Amino acid sequence: MKILINFLIVLIIAIWVAAIALISVQNATPVSLRFLVFQSIQIPFGLMLAFSVVVGLLSTVVLQPLWELGESQSRIDEDGDFFVDDEDF
Repeated sequence: MKILINFLIVLIIAIWVAAIALISVQNATPVSLRFLVFQSIQIPFGLMLAFSVVVGLLSTVVLQPLWELGESQSRIDEDGDFFVDDEDF
């Protein structure tokens, strides 16, 4: 089962890389990002898209252990309330 999950992850990343490569080749015009009063330098659209995907993947890798830690803590708390000693009755 783990092999299948790893294969699907690699397949999704490969599709993303191929899509970024196609978009990069077709859209070589430079763009600049604006946020409020800030503006970036002009970079090709494909490079901006690739940078965004990399930031998203890295943030997921960093935040995933934190999500799992929160889930395991809530499971421990719920299990503690479920089991009741028979001696109390």
